[in-house]
Amino acid sequence: MFVKSIMIPKYKCITAQLDESLQNILEKLDGNEIDGVPVLDGDQYAGVVTRYGIYEEYFKAGGEKDDFLQNKVAADVLCLQEQILHGIEIFESTLVKLKDIPLMAVVDEKGKFQGAVTRSDALDQFQSAFGVHREGVRIAFTSVETEGRIARLADIAHQFHEHIISLVTFDETDKLVRRIVMKIEKKDNIDKFVKKLEESGFRILDIHEV
Repeated sequence: MFVKSIMIPKYKCITAQLDESLQNILEKLDGNEIDGVPVLDGDQYAGVVTRYGIYEEYFKAGGEKDDFLQNKVAADVLCLQEQILHGIEIFESTLVKLKDIPLMAVVDEKGKFQGAVTRSDALDQFQSAFGVHREGVRIAFTSVETEGRIARLADIAHQFHEHIISLVTFDETDKLVRRIVMKIEKKDNIDKFVKKLEESGFRILDIHEV
């Protein structure tokens, strides 16, 4: 899946203009319960204003809060001018980038704002990949890193008519063993299914109903 598949399109984004007062922007943040907005210069992406950035600049400047918010504009507290996406990146790459920032803008080759990806959007995709919002049985196990192991796992699941909700794999430290987390629908044959996995060389680490 690519970034363009999960981004919020421009027409749905809450945005601000370069000359917009911080008072107006803060009202947008509070009213929409968000932590940052893309800032545009016309339709060109200029940067991001965050709630944290507004208050950080206020504490540095001192003075009256109301005066500061009314007299300062987005251009005064811009950040993330270079932190952009183009829509063709795979969505997994965004989670690390969004770890400490609320959003990243998606722009075209001319710098025109196309939309945004938020930290919440990225986390929602990972939750979907893990089947977080669906009930089932979570089985964690390891397998020797050899060709055809995932195909063998799928074959066993097919034999037992298991409905796989999610399947995620991780590399173990030595790179010769792969850790696998599978979530399946709860059925009465779970014990037989697990036994078959063990007989086929998969080492069960944990079984948990979620």
